[in-house]
Amino acid sequence: MLVKNPKFEVSAVKPSQYPINNLPEIVLVGKSNVGKSSFINTMINRKKLARTSSEPGKTRQINFYNIDDTFYFVDLPGYGYSKMSKQEQEQVGKFIEQYLLNRQQITLIIFLVDIRHSPTENDRLMYNYIISSGLPCIILANKADKIAITKVDGATKNLQKQINPIGDIITLPFSSERKIYKDDVWNVIDNYIFKGKPL
Repeated sequence: MLVKNPKFEVSAVKPSQYPINNLPEIVLVGKSNVGKSSFINTMINRKKLARTSSEPGKTRQINFYNIDDTFYFVDLPGYGYSKMSKQEQEQVGKFIEQYLLNRQQITLIIFLVDIRHSPTENDRLMYNYIISSGLPCIILANKADKIAITKVDGATKNLQKQINPIGDIITLPFSSERKIYKDDVWNVIDNYIFKGKPL
């Protein structure tokens, strides 16, 4: 997909702040610092549209990025950031849950997990939550540039076996450094956005 005019639209913590149009929403979930903002920048070929940080837990709101008035990338706050106070964690957890439970425009969840590590307990909780919600989902084994390229396929399959042993969810490698994985992800996104529409 050729992206021409992506823009940051709004940060929200409650439904009254969400965009009011009916565009499909591709939602990014994952632990703090797993690379959700870098994923957005890589997919749209921009360096700084989505604000990235080496400091985990930086995103505390739901960020909506309008992609050519065709769909939104929606960046949810990461989970599992220990330095966030318990009160902050509860507050963030509530507005994330409110969004995931009630937002009709959600078209696909992209669940990012670090390819180098076994899924954390929080990863498993989020996976179970997504499955129980019935929302469409794919898993991205992110940071694939951190391991040898010859080991990526095996590591991706191993990650899928750990988190989705049935193997019924598309699981793909991804890297913001190695752009070779981008097209596969765009193909999946296109299928969800344009399902039933001519491409």
